[in-house]
Amino acid sequence: MTYVIAEPCIGTKDVSCTEVCPVDCIHPTQDEPGFDQATMLFIDPEECIDCDACVEACPVDAIFPEDLLPEQWVDYAQKNAEYFQN
Repeated sequence: MTYVIAEPCIGTKDVSCTEVCPVDCIHPTQDEPGFDQATMLFIDPEECIDCDACVEACPVDAIFPEDLLPEQWVDYAQKNAEYFQN
């Protein structure tokens, strides 16, 4: 299982989660190309170690364990994975 960033992040892109992630699996970071153009942040499912640090740090409650994603946001698991397939 991995964590997934869902719809509440759109337009917010608060980087509190990136600051606490011990494996730097949340992108784009503020210093990466494309940060300004991105509408939200994404968690790399291959790198996420399920530590839960990002969940507590997220000020808009946008991060969920994949198996507990609210039904209206289940497609965000795929969106997060697709971001890292480029």
